[in-house]
Amino acid sequence: MEHNQLDAETFSCSICLDLLKDPVTIPCGHSYCMNCIKSHWDEEDQRGIHSCPQCRKTFIPRPDLQKNVMLAALVEQLKKTGLQAAPADHCYAGAEDVACDVCTGRKLKAIKSCLVCLASYCEKHLHLHQYLAPLRKHKLVEPSKNLQENICSRHDEVMKMFCRTDQKSICYLCPVDEHKGHDTVSAAAERTERQRELQERRGKIQQRVQDREKDVKLLQQEVEAINRSAEKTVEDSEKIFTELIRLIQKRSSDVKQQIRSQQEAEVSGVKELQEKLEQEISELKRKDAELEQLSHTEDHNRFLHSYPSLSDLRESTPSAAIHIRPLRRWEDVTAAVSELRDILQDVLRDTWTKISLTLTEAEPEPESRAGFLGYSCQITLDPNTAHRHLLLSEGNRKVTLMDQPQSYSSHPDRFTDYSQVLSRESLTGRCYWEVEWREWVYIAVAYKDISRTGRGNECRFGYNDKSWALYCFQGGYKFGHNNIWTSISGPGSSRVGVDLDHRAGVLSFYSVSETRTLLHRVQTTFTQPLHAGVLVGIGSSAEFCKAR
Repeated sequence: MEHNQLDAETFSCSICLDLLKDPVTIPCGHSYCMNCIKSHWDEEDQRGIHSCPQCRKTFIPRPDLQKNVMLAALVEQLKKTGLQAAPADHCYAGAEDVACDVCTGRKLKAIKSCLVCLASYCEKHLHLHQYLAPLRKHKLVEPSKNLQENICSRHDEVMKMFCRTDQKSICYLCPVDEHKGHDTVSAAAERTERQRELQERRGKIQQRVQDREKDVKLLQQEVEAINRSAEKTVEDSEKIFTELIRLIQKRSSDVKQQIRSQQEAEVSGVKELQEKLEQEISELKRKDAELEQLSHTEDHNRFLHSYPSLSDLRESTPSAAIHIRPLRRWEDVTAAVSELRDILQDVLRDTWTKISLTLTEAEPEPESRAGFLGYSCQITLDPNTAHRHLLLSEGNRKVTLMDQPQSYSSHPDRFTDYSQVLSRESLTGRCYWEVEWREWVYIAVAYKDISRTGRGNECRFGYNDKSWALYCFQGGYKFGHNNIWTSISGPGSSRVGVDLDHRAGVLSFYSVSETRTLLHRVQTTFTQPLHAGVLVGIGSSAEFCKAR
């Protein structure tokens, strides 16, 4: 084996590390494959100096290459005897490999490291550990570059002990001084103990893996159940909505048919009367013409004879007897259909709110009022938005409508016509606040870009799509958005709580006294940060209170 390895190294190209192919010998005496040395020198052509890859001797000019016939024949003969070069990645150590500590010159890759000798060996130099009895007892491990970590820096001995007190490896001399009195055992005994713990931990990990795999399977089943349920719900809801649409279309067709039928009957009656009147007109005109002709006759006897019969008129339908039916009934039909539309809009909106709240993954509503206080935020009003007749007090937390204008400077954010004001704070997360009110107020939230100038609906809280408002008055409550208002029943209270979950798109209003009662809840999608707001009426005030 040693002879073959020597031959393989002797007849191998040091560039490709394989047996020589078309061997050439350069002036310094080293031999290479023809193509290998050509490629090497081609890379050096720019420098104009060519060198030997092994001894680094340089040649000027570039030497001519001639095939070494004798060496080529020898390599071919060796191939026939079964000699092959060992693969380069197995034979020689690269930068990332552990090199044999015994090899001289170019080192072979180590296949084992000895923890006793603290050295690494290639297959060639490992045989002593395999055949000599004393060395067979040494501990061989996979090749390692960190063998020196097993040497005690204090005593320069192999660390075969373990200090449980300091949790570190030590040599057999350490318990005499530095680790005197410590709990020490052999590294093998500690390894056995740790190995047992490792196995137990692996068992726990494997059990946890099994448990998690079961959980994953359950979750997969849950996904499938969710998908089945969602698909069935979509299918059922589409079927119901289709039936609803069909019913509305049927009612629309019935109304249309009844109107057309009534229209046809009434038009027919009117036309019949119209025809009678037109016949009467024709007869009267004919009679008038005869009378006119008679008036011009000069024969007195003929006049006197004909006049009685011509002057006799049939009784006519007096104009007062012609009844023109008012069109109010058609207007009543339109009003009834409009009322139906409004009712359906309210039902659909309330139903959508209920459906959305069922489906939305909003943060759970706190079970107690104390839970709301965890989301409590301090609201202060922005003087730059306040109408000129609004007085801000209590650290800009209270607003009162005054008869006289206040001394505010001009500002583009100011509401010019409605007695409204917005908060300084921009609200984007989960927020809760309470408002103490008197007489009548609108408690609202609005986008910052709500219009400020004029008396149009685009400026007033609750009358546009940029604001949501609860109208509080002595007789009850109303909620408005985009000028659609809904009457709300609930316990009267001078304090209202507002809970905003911006991310989930949920806005809730509560009547707050000794108990907390939900007045109204909105489910929507907020596309911008919101600001708290309030509109106060004559003799009214509102204060953003610290939630108690």
